[in-house]
Amino acid sequence: MDLGISGKIALVTGADSGIGWETARILLEEGASVILTDKDPDKLAIAAERIGHSNQVFFFPADITNSEELKELHQKIAAKIGKIDILVQSAGITGAQGLFHELDDEGWTTTLEVDLLGPVRLVNEFLPDLRAGGWGRLVFIASEDAVQPYDDELPYCCAKAGILALSKGLSRTYAREGLLVNSVSPAFIETPMTDAMMEKRSKELQVSKDEAIQSFLDQKRPYLELKRRGQTEEVAAVIAFLCSDKASFVNGSNYRVDAGSVATI
Repeated sequence: MDLGISGKIALVTGADSGIGWETARILLEEGASVILTDKDPDKLAIAAERIGHSNQVFFFPADITNSEELKELHQKIAAKIGKIDILVQSAGITGAQGLFHELDDEGWTTTLEVDLLGPVRLVNEFLPDLRAGGWGRLVFIASEDAVQPYDDELPYCCAKAGILALSKGLSRTYAREGLLVNSVSPAFIETPMTDAMMEKRSKELQVSKDEAIQSFLDQKRPYLELKRRGQTEEVAAVIAFLCSDKASFVNGSNYRVDAGSVATI
């Protein structure tokens, strides 16, 4: 399928691995120029090399929680590449984990700073690009946790619920200018983030990583009907569609890529 984005310029955050990297790869495959950004410059350089040598691939390190770094990122992109047409916000952390009474103020603050205020700062910086020219796409990576919160990761759940509200609000504000805003909510995808979660669970339960994954699916995600972790390309395919001309009548939506993990309609 031709997504109609050849020649477009896409910025993908959290792009040194996982869903962000896979999304950048697909957008490049569809003819867009892609800009990868993440915090660690070394990992980012490796990610850019993995995606392939091309004059359509660029990478610049930046921390989405730092407004000054985002401003510098924007200036570099404007000077070297041009105005972005597509923004995919994939950067994030698992954040503080534990039952509510076990969490401290710092845990809440850090999680919300990265997973909610970081995206707010990012959009604030690049919104003028997306509003210009009568065509733009903004896709947030939310989570199943946004609508089905779990008792041991409430800061993350609250941040992702905020992302859904932010996405919906922006979609109503700017659609008539040609900027379409949507979100994608994955569940238990095979990424470095869930790898770390499963390695921790493996140690706690004193079982193998595979056994930790299976017990997590059975005990914590009983409605995830495919009984496996999702793959990054399965999420990135949906994101790429929302970034495309084919999604020209999709706005303010939240696409679940969760194998049924969310139990409600």
